Amino acid sequence: MTGLLHLVRHGQTTANVARILDTRPPGAPLTPEGAEQARRYGVERPDAAPAVLLSSVARRAQETAGHIAEAWGVETAAIDGVHEVQAGDLEGFHDEESIKVFQDVVRRWYSGEATAAMPGGESAEDLLARYLPAVDAIRAEHLPRGDAYLVSHGAAIRLVGFHLSGVDGAYAHKHHLPNTGEIVLRPVDGGRWELVSWADAPSHLDPMG
Repeated sequence: MTGLLHLVRHGQTTANVARILDTRPPGAPLTPEGAEQARRYGVERPDAAPAVLLSSVARRAQETAGHIAEAWGVETAAIDGVHEVQAGDLEGFHDEESIKVFQDVVRRWYSGEATAAMPGGESAEDLLARYLPAVDAIRAEHLPRGDAYLVSHGAAIRLVGFHLSGVDGAYAHKHHLPNTGEIVLRPVDGGRWELVSWADAPSHLDPMG
């Protein structure tokens, strides 16, 4: 019996509220609401007893993991490779045209265009090339001992969930993640994964979901 992989989106940030494309670490901090979301995530799962609790290097992810860790009485650590897809030239913008460009590239990824890239930023291939080795390491080192929790980022988590689970691209594009929402994956034979659950939020929310 192996554990499950929980890919958890960070709590609400100041950039989420302002709909700012915020992808470059360290990035924006949590809002008070975001901190409360993180605490609530931990409190609502008192028996989690994870094999490991990790986060990306981004400030919002580390803060979220810290609040969860406090509720569970465990340690947490930040790891490389699992930060948000890099928006490149769109970084820091919040106008509708920039958001549309970002979302259009994401849509192309779910249509099978993995080499499509953000202007001056990353493609789906780039994101997966740095993210999946971390997932493989978590699977090998921690899942034999129980569930693993990785606090990461909306667009990245959805792309990884889509890639690993084989869920339909139209579904992955439509079903965003709310702050502290999660995609849960179960390891299966042959190095594959199956989808256990995919929390979703309305697609009109902040573009990073």
